Amino acid sequence: MTNEVDRNAVRTYFNELPAEEKTMSDPTHDRIASDIASNDVVLYMKGTPVFPQCGFSAATVQILANLGVKFKAVDVLKDPEVRQGIKEFSNWPTIPQLYVKGEFVGGCDILREMYEADELRPFLAEKGIALETV
Repeated sequence: MTNEVDRNAVRTYFNELPAEEKTMSDPTHDRIASDIASNDVVLYMKGTPVFPQCGFSAATVQILANLGVKFKAVDVLKDPEVRQGIKEFSNWPTIPQLYVKGEFVGGCDILREMYEADELRPFLAEKGIALETV
């Protein structure tokens, strides 16, 4: 089970990497970096929000929907380069992966724990993410 220290360590590790290590000079990494920079909330997932292709992606979409978070979804199953590239970009081995305001937050387990501990809503508010009334 991941605890708060582990979540913070993951975020700190990714967010303190030098820019050249986050964005390698390859078109896939450039595209990922552009998506993350251009959207407040980005979810790299298997499938789409309407038709998730794995239970972890479905659970993550459900959490975001319960909070009323608008997000850009990227279906990694449509592009094998993005599927592998996002893992290298974040140095995180699993999908889904959530980014908020350019910050890697984590995968399904971390989001689930933050949601269940009532930490996700305040985190999003702190980042200036508007939540729709659901």
